Amino acid sequence: MSRPDDRVLSAGPGCRVPASEVTWRFGPSGGPGGQHANRVNSRVEADLDLTAARGIDDEVRTVLIEKLGSTIRVVVDASRSQTRNRHRALDLLEQRIQEARETRRPRRPTRPGRGAVERRLRAKRQRGQRKSERRGGWGDE
Repeated sequence: MSRPDDRVLSAGPGCRVPASEVTWRFGPSGGPGGQHANRVNSRVEADLDLTAARGIDDEVRTVLIEKLGSTIRVVVDASRSQTRNRHRALDLLEQRIQEARETRRPRRPTRPGRGAVERRLRAKRQRGQRKSERRGGWGDE
């Protein structure tokens, strides 16, 4: 397995952050005790300061800071291995940066088509017909 610090977080053009920019903190994972509970610091907190990170163009940096804030924090304690948790934290950081870079096109409101309108009106007529057939006839017997 490669070392996490050798990796580059890539989120498209203008955004290639070396993993050495990530600040790491480690601690014991939560939950009930167990065989490795008091010995292994497998919980990983990864912080990426977007204001000071190298490898981000200025216009990309402003978009990221606007959407994510000045720092991104990820906490992972899924595995008992600190190395696996570090790799997972880098994956999550990269995923968050990529999602923040995506721009969604605004929804263009549309109207229902003629066929849909006709089907809806036909269904309403059928429901009304059914209800009118149920009515009356109580006093005729």
